Parts: sequence; structure tokens; C-alpha cells
Amino acid sequence: MTTKPMDEHIEADTEILSPMHTTESVMFPIPRDTFEKLYLTPKIPIAGNLRRTFGNPTPIALMGFLVSATPNAMLHMGWRGAGGDGGAILPAYIFFGGMIQVIGAIGEWILGNTFSCAVFFTYGAFWLAQGASMIPFFAVGAKYSSTGSSLEGVETTGYHATAGLFYVVLAVVTFVYLVCSIRTNVCLFLALLFLVAAYNLYAAVHFYSALGNEALAAKVEMKLTLISRFKAAGACNFVLCIPIWYIFVAQILESIDFPLVLPVGDLSEVVQGRNQKARKRMDKEG
Repeated sequence: MTTKPMDEHIEADTEILSPMHTTESVMFPIPRDTFEKLYLTPKIPIAGNLRRTFGNPTPIALMGFLVSATPNAMLHMGWRGAGGDGGAILPAYIFFGGMIQVIGAIGEWILGNTFSCAVFFTYGAFWLAQGASMIPFFAVGAKYSSTGSSLEGVETTGYHATAGLFYVVLAVVTFVYLVCSIRTNVCLFLALLFLVAAYNLYAAVHFYSALGNEALAAKVEMKLTLISRFKAAGACNFVLCIPIWYIFVAQILESIDFPLVLPVGDLSEVVQGRNQKARKRMDKEG
């Protein structure tokens, strides 16, 4: 009877206990196009290895946006008799649209993804403000009513004019993000394009409502129907959600190393960055 040497036992145990490659270890270093799909931001050198330590916060923030924005778009289009400006899903506005996006933005900030951090902070704060405006405690219309009634105040000229200015500013900020998204991917560019249109439609309706011309306000939005003042804006919201859903699915599949890869239309080589051009110029001179 023979026995295996001790070294062979140790070698066998070592082989059994050898670490398995996880999705994270397989994916790093991340190729540029994959990185820009996962983080919605151009690949810029960042010190440290935080992306190896923490998970990707981008799909979390996208999920929060979608769970609030998609039903919001549907109710503005009046699907299945929905309405009430989303009062039934007010908690979704605050917790999904607001808090989850803010948490995702903090995660992007920790990882050094400035662009996606700014985007998620902006729209996370928007949904928090949207939800707060529907809570009686905040009484957003009280200042516009001589009786102090918030319900009366939200129907006044002053309220609509002020709300219209808010949407104009949101449209301007979103347009800046739209220009920046030319360096990311087609899906994000299309989503921000329709979001700019939606904010402008909301602003137009509030301004025309401030003038007391409800019929004209409805024509600005839809021109074909007077069913809902916000129907066209809701339609733009719904259309912009489609590419965001696509990005979300693509990122979730990528996170588990799924064999199906969904392209998102990388644009970083179409419009090259300043550093990219500098590197290529140096390579040619060298």
C-alpha cells in the first residue's frame, strides 16, 4: 500500500480552493465602449480602484427614474383612466424617482463619474420637488391665493407663470446634458432630446394657462385633442423612457456577464474628446 506524499495533498487542496473568476475580475480593465455603456460617462482616468471595490450605481439610479417616470408618462396620456397628476403613486415619485436617484448620484460621485453624478442629482431632486409639491403640508399654492387656499392658488396666473419658469430652467439644464451626451451613446442622447421637448411642452402649457387661454394651451401640447393638457408632454416622457429602459436592460445583462450583449450606440469615437485628439496628435508627431 502506497501513500501520496504530503506535497501532493497540499497541491490538490490548493487546486480545489483556488479562487473562481467573478464577473468583476473578468471585466477589468473595462474596455472603453463597455465602460461608457455601464457608467453613461466618457472614460476618464480616475485615481484609485474604487470601481473594483464598489458596485455600479448607474443601473440603480436608472431603475429609480424608470419606476417613477414611466407610470407618470402613462397617466398624463390618460391610459386606463389614470389621472390625478399621479397622486396614487406619490410615494414612487419621492422614494424611487427622488431618493434612489440621489443615492445613485452619491455612488457616481464616490466613483468619480461627474457627468452621471450631475444628471442623477438633477432629476432625483426634480422628483423630490415634484412629490413635495403634491403634499398638502408644503401648500405650494397658498402664496398665490388671497384666502390662503393652496387649491385655489395652483389655478392662478402667478402660479402657472412661476411653474413655467421652473420648467424652462429644467429644459436649459437638460439641453446642456444633451450636448454633453454626444460623447456617450445614442440611447442617452435620444432620451435627453425628448426630455428637453417634454420640459418645453410643460413650460408652454403653464405659460398659456397663465394667460387664461386653456384652449390654446391644449393646442400647444397636442393640436389634435383636448383630452388632457399634458398629453403631448406625457407622450414625450414615454418615448424618452424607451431608450432608458434599453440602457437599463443592457447594463443589468452586462453586470452578470450575460452572453447577450446589447449595443447602445457608442458615440465617444464620433465626437472625440480633447484628450483623445491630443494623444492622437502626439502619436502622429512621435
